[in-house]
Amino acid sequence: MVVSLVTAVALAAAASSPAQEVGYRVTFPAPEHRWMQVEVTFTAVRAPLALRMSRSSPGRYALHEFAKNVHDLRAFDATGREIAVSRSDPYGWEVPAAPDVVRVAYKVYGEQVDGTYLAIDTTHAHMNMPAAFVWARGLADRPIRITFAPPAGARWKVATQLFATNDPWTFTAPNLQYFMDSPTELGPVWELRFTVPQPGGTGNASFRIALHHAGDEAGAREYASGVRRIAAEEAAVFGEFPEYEPGAYTFLADYLPYATGDGMEHRNSTVLTGRADLADPRARRGALSTVAHELFHAWNVERIRPASLEPFDFERANMSGELWLAEGVTSYYGALVMQRAGLQPLDETARDLGALVDAVVNTPARRVRSVVEASRMAPFVDAARPVDPTNFEITHLSYYTWGAGLGLALDLALRDRSNGRVSLDDFMRAMWRAHGKPGGSAPGHVARPYTLDDVRDRLAEVSGDRAFAGEFVSRFVEGREAPDYARLLSRAGFVVRRERPGGAWIGDVSFDSQAQGVRLARLTAPGTPAYHAGLDRDDVIVAIDGQRVSTAADLAAALGARKPGDVVAIRFLRRGDPVTAELTLAEDPALEVVTVESTGARLSAEQRNFRAAWLSPKAAH
Repeated sequence: MVVSLVTAVALAAAASSPAQEVGYRVTFPAPEHRWMQVEVTFTAVRAPLALRMSRSSPGRYALHEFAKNVHDLRAFDATGREIAVSRSDPYGWEVPAAPDVVRVAYKVYGEQVDGTYLAIDTTHAHMNMPAAFVWARGLADRPIRITFAPPAGARWKVATQLFATNDPWTFTAPNLQYFMDSPTELGPVWELRFTVPQPGGTGNASFRIALHHAGDEAGAREYASGVRRIAAEEAAVFGEFPEYEPGAYTFLADYLPYATGDGMEHRNSTVLTGRADLADPRARRGALSTVAHELFHAWNVERIRPASLEPFDFERANMSGELWLAEGVTSYYGALVMQRAGLQPLDETARDLGALVDAVVNTPARRVRSVVEASRMAPFVDAARPVDPTNFEITHLSYYTWGAGLGLALDLALRDRSNGRVSLDDFMRAMWRAHGKPGGSAPGHVARPYTLDDVRDRLAEVSGDRAFAGEFVSRFVEGREAPDYARLLSRAGFVVRRERPGGAWIGDVSFDSQAQGVRLARLTAPGTPAYHAGLDRDDVIVAIDGQRVSTAADLAAALGARKPGDVVAIRFLRRGDPVTAELTLAEDPALEVVTVESTGARLSAEQRNFRAAWLSPKAAH
């Protein structure tokens, strides 16, 4: 068989001298108490040996202080004699007088089934590696060998993107970056292996679904059928599948009553968690939409990688201004692929488009941040848990949503200006050829990560117009403008319109009832009637034009009887003190997207052809 250079490097690392390997052994003495025992052996080390627990995790951008769940950490020399360990900081330990061989043993607790943390119980072990494994500074390029010893009597299997060995419980990784990016599931997984043809008929890509769920096999097989369709459509975007170095790409899926909804990308696998009942078509469609997003990452972010994330730093928050492309454009393709694969009806796709358009056009965040700046907010918003209140609800629009909206705009703009000859698919293929496919020195590393200048250059190449590329980036990516979605979507036979035309509106606020009146439960955004009237979160509205307001329904009725432009007198309490003001009502700006034909108008032949070129399947099914 032909062995690629990348695979040869990985195999050489896996077969390297045991004297240089970092060796882990994982046991489960008391899984019912939700902890596992880890032993790690470091050889040929120099004193002092700095042991670290990660503070961040690939695919996550906020800090997650995994050291908090590590306890009873001790160190030993080659003879088993215990040696001194000191605590260097909250995230690490130090062995001051480390001998040539150091064995470290510790316990680690976890009960969170998602893409970020660790979960141990009697049914399975669900491992995100940064949440579970101590490592040592200065040894990041050493190969790693890990052996699992399941609880006695457990009918567990191992599912992972780590490299297999002759021992079914032992695996390897070529370096720390790859090891930390290799989530692992031990449990009673239902497995299905399948292949999908490479576009152009140049062979097959191999996949494995490792499913731990509470449903039946029929639902699992319907799910697997959807996964196949998604994989084929995404390969059609890029023109080929990546090389999955272990030989296959693995879907690690935990759909359990106690799981948290999540999806997390990795180089050759993805973690998918939630409470979906795969026998339920709607729940299955929701689960598959996450599959579509996460698998797309095998190209976009795992290989087409921002320079700001390469290499990933496990000891700090990782900030990137390119997440609008890495995460947001991936979100756009998630919905697009669901449509192309025949897994989502057109009216649902229209609702998805409407949500993107409304968010980008109407977000107050565009007053204060560009999408690049929103991307750099990830360490504060990506599963971060602030203690003090923030005003992010009016100053931050998720780079997922904003980036997806820009992906939509760029796709339609490229199609529009080229009369359908060029699309966002061409741009993604250009990014793949220049930045993803070249690979790296070993799995886990990327040789040609990109910058925003590279994005501009690839867009200029694909469009044939550097001025267009520069203008799009400067206006919508670095700038704060909103694209003209109504014009762009009209060519595909979609209408952008007001969702509630003529409706009186004071702002996107929410209320809860209090004994004294109706409390504003959200911040009011600049430019809204409520903001201009001086209202804000925690103010309690007690009267409109002298009419008593006791419940949110009372308030809705009072406003519903009025129209945009009306001026009403409002009385409210702030910290218990009465305040009066005038409130000038506006028309609700919320937007929706619908098909032309749903409005009673005729879909033209040109619109039908444009829509088909955009949304129709690109792969044979």
